[in-house]
Amino acid sequence: MASASPSRRPSSSSLARTPTSGPAVRWEAGVALYVVGLICYQLTLTYWTAAFPSLARNTPHLKEAARAYAEGAISQADYDLQDEMERSRLSNVAFCIQSAGEVVILAIIVGILFGVDVNASTEANNWGLSVLIAFATAVWLVLSIPWFLVEKRRPGLRIPPGKNIISVGFWQLKEALTKIWHLKQSLIYLVGYFLLGDSLNTTVTVIGTLQNEVVSYDTLTLTYLLIVGIVAQGIGIAAYWWLQKRYQISAKMMFNIVMVGIILLDGWGMIGNWTNNFGFHHVWEIWVYQAFYGLFVCQWYSYSQIMISSVTPRGHEFLFFSLFTIIGKTSSFIGPFVSSAIIDASPGHNNNSAPFYFLFALTLVSAIGLFLFLDLEKSAREQEAFLAQEKSRVTVVDS
Repeated sequence: MASASPSRRPSSSSLARTPTSGPAVRWEAGVALYVVGLICYQLTLTYWTAAFPSLARNTPHLKEAARAYAEGAISQADYDLQDEMERSRLSNVAFCIQSAGEVVILAIIVGILFGVDVNASTEANNWGLSVLIAFATAVWLVLSIPWFLVEKRRPGLRIPPGKNIISVGFWQLKEALTKIWHLKQSLIYLVGYFLLGDSLNTTVTVIGTLQNEVVSYDTLTLTYLLIVGIVAQGIGIAAYWWLQKRYQISAKMMFNIVMVGIILLDGWGMIGNWTNNFGFHHVWEIWVYQAFYGLFVCQWYSYSQIMISSVTPRGHEFLFFSLFTIIGKTSSFIGPFVSSAIIDASPGHNNNSAPFYFLFALTLVSAIGLFLFLDLEKSAREQEAFLAQEKSRVTVVDS
């Protein structure tokens, strides 16, 4: 996603220009606040998406489907399809609404940037960034405080004896890593999610490096690029959801289509090793990239989460979403290290397009592996067996 995803957020190096005095002495505090902000952002995003499965299963439509299945009016396959479609609806609609909201916020930001005249000087550009941070924080508070005021209590799993609210997190992580070995299809998706997420995150980083080679954008231009990307993102996610709903396409097939978009993106960059006419070497390509990414790749951030919910046992959503997030964030720095080594080993030690050979191969292998070996029907049966075993174990412990 655009600003909704860490991989599309403009880096601090691409936005700010290092001041020579004054605020420079407080850069340590700035970095610390930046790290804390990213952690809080990721926690919010993780548990926001983790809530979708249980919300979907408590909608009137799915409650009626569950009743019909219990009475034998519909088959297991019919109920599973309706469950998947409802989870897809909530996720895609939520991301579309989020995209629309982001466009409105970015339009206001453009007005603010013109108001402080960020192109007047370096100092004005840096001041503009400070104003934007204050504005974004205000938006965050305005949108989040009402949630805390109207939120209903949703009790989760009980904290085991001898654990507290801090230690239980590490214990749950160990439990998730242990339990997932009994869910083979969940493990297959975890591995594929790690590799494909690594490839996509690194691809965006490499494209950002090539972008800076072409031209160094100011804050205003970056905002315009984000608007293009987020508008395309909203249109792309809405179009994919319409396609899925209209033709009753499975979430896995939609995910497969998204993987094709990622393969094409890496192929686009790989061509840049053979010619300067194409492959992120021109300004026009950066604008086209924003549109292409939004229309055909940003769906990753919706359908990859839908897929996580498809391989997660009911009642364990927050546990498994946390595990997948940790794995996903781990992949965010492994790929860039590998890409950096590839660039250093390239002729002249400065071919920033060289990592696309590795990224194209990694994406292709990951996509083929998930296409061939991931079976959501098998995963559903594994989850049923897992939950039955868990229920038996808990009953024995309680007795």
